[in-house]
Amino acid sequence: MSLHDDTGHMPRPGNDTGTRAPHRSFWRSPGGIVAIGFLLAVAFLLFSEHRVHALGYLPFLLLLACPLMHMFMHHGHGHHAGHQPGERPPGPDGGNR
Repeated sequence: MSLHDDTGHMPRPGNDTGTRAPHRSFWRSPGGIVAIGFLLAVAFLLFSEHRVHALGYLPFLLLLACPLMHMFMHHGHGHHAGHQPGERPPGPDGGNR
């Protein structure tokens, strides 16, 4: 008698290969298309009603984007966990300079 459940390894009925049918994305289902239409309508109404507020914050968002991009794109310059205190970091070709 085996304690292991083998039902998960058996092919599903009507499928000779044992592989699953391809999973269809939610966004391509009828409910997903309705959700996309609803979100587009909400976005349009929000933008049309609050355009002055949104465009008023745009210069500040551009200024805020600069340090955020610097932090996330450079991964915080202080991250040198793989190097010993006196060791030089590897050069562009992978070796020491």
